[in-house]
Amino acid sequence: QVQLVESGGSLVQAGGSLRLSCAASGRTFSNYAMGWFRQAPGKEREFVGAISWNGGNTYYADSLKDRFTLSRDNSKNTVYLQMNILKPEDTAVYYCAAGRTYHSGTNYNDYVAWGQGTQVTVSS
Repeated sequence: QVQLVESGGSLVQAGGSLRLSCAASGRTFSNYAMGWFRQAPGKEREFVGAISWNGGNTYYADSLKDRFTLSRDNSKNTVYLQMNILKPEDTAVYYCAAGRTYHSGTNYNDYVAWGQGTQVTVSS
């Protein structure tokens, strides 16, 4: 069983940057991919990005790939989401998720464990 804890969410002005972290425990971290999703008020949870077990492959939502970057440090059991040039429409609760295997995709069902989420608010 995997436990995930996100951190780094905050209130930031438009154009600013944030780095979210997700610390994992309970399962060998390098055995699975990690993903990030977000959910804005009144909207469905949407895929942000995913990173393979060793960081060698990353995938992003098309609308975010120029501003968001995923990375992971397997020695620290942590995955990071660097968000730049933030916009008010990026306001959401951001969730990290543990994949079923070494690579995971955009589908919610590709993931077997979720963190509690961290709030990101971007003011205009």
